[in-house]
Amino acid sequence: MMNPSEMANIARVEESLWWYRGMREISFALLDPVMASAGVRRALDAGCGTGCFAGALERRYGVEVYAIDLESEAMRFCRSRRTLHPARASIASLPFGDGTFDLVASMDVLVHFPPGEERAPFGELVRVLRPQGLLLVRVAALRALRSRHSQYIWEEQRFTRGKLEELARAHRLQILRLTYANFLLTPVALLKFRVYEPLTRQSPASGVRPLAAPVDWLLHLPLQIERFWLSRGFGFPWGQSLFLLARKQG
Repeated sequence: MMNPSEMANIARVEESLWWYRGMREISFALLDPVMASAGVRRALDAGCGTGCFAGALERRYGVEVYAIDLESEAMRFCRSRRTLHPARASIASLPFGDGTFDLVASMDVLVHFPPGEERAPFGELVRVLRPQGLLLVRVAALRALRSRHSQYIWEEQRFTRGKLEELARAHRLQILRLTYANFLLTPVALLKFRVYEPLTRQSPASGVRPLAAPVDWLLHLPLQIERFWLSRGFGFPWGQSLFLLARKQG
């Protein structure tokens, strides 16, 4: 579960803030080459938050999107997006039958489960996916990059490539892409999270807030470069986020 007080912060800036824009663009760079051939008509955003990414999926690919989240505040924002099918539920116990969806996406949700407890929700994501359907998962990466923002949103763990790969293999998924992202800004993040925040004794606090347009543009630029690189089939050896795109076999 995420700190519910963060939901309103996200809702205020999610459409425009550099990080959210960049993460959506990277997600689409991974999905674009495979969506048409996968025959996706019905998708699930599991742990949808405000529903912004679910809405972006719907607009870009013309698919029917179901959006679930455990937070009642999330449902309030989702219901304002008239075309979505919102439902309040945990990804650890999805209220859908086996093989319901052609695409299941889950963005930064598994990190809110304590280490070792991510297997059940991951299994649920796979269960509701039809054979040959697509799974897109994004998680926060690398313990060294944990911040005061991580504490504020009640992040329980961060992932490595090996850990996410093991989860995918255990569920017999065919891995199409497995790569870190938000790579270029890693030195800045390390300086901020491992030097500045400890030295200044920063308390847990939200890092989600609007920025001046030039600063927002400057931070978004590295993610645009990464989107181009990833769209060419390449990846990154480390980064602040980790993406898995996989196909359910059988």
